[in-house]
Amino acid sequence: MIQVRNVPDAVHRTLKTRAAATGTSLSDYIKRELTRAAEQATLEEIDERIQARGPSKVRTETILAALREVRGD
Repeated sequence: MIQVRNVPDAVHRTLKTRAAATGTSLSDYIKRELTRAAEQATLEEIDERIQARGPSKVRTETILAALREVRGD
């Protein structure tokens, strides 16, 4: 169970309005939004995954050439 106290009135109104617009209760709306937030990786988690892969085998010159091509340089 999670209980959130001292939610500003404006935030509460906004969430309640959004819940009504989706045809759900405020509680169900907040649960769905919390689930989405929990499923989305943080930048730190993404960085850890990238670091765990090790160095890229793509050469810097190859990356720069691709960027120049896309930019039309």
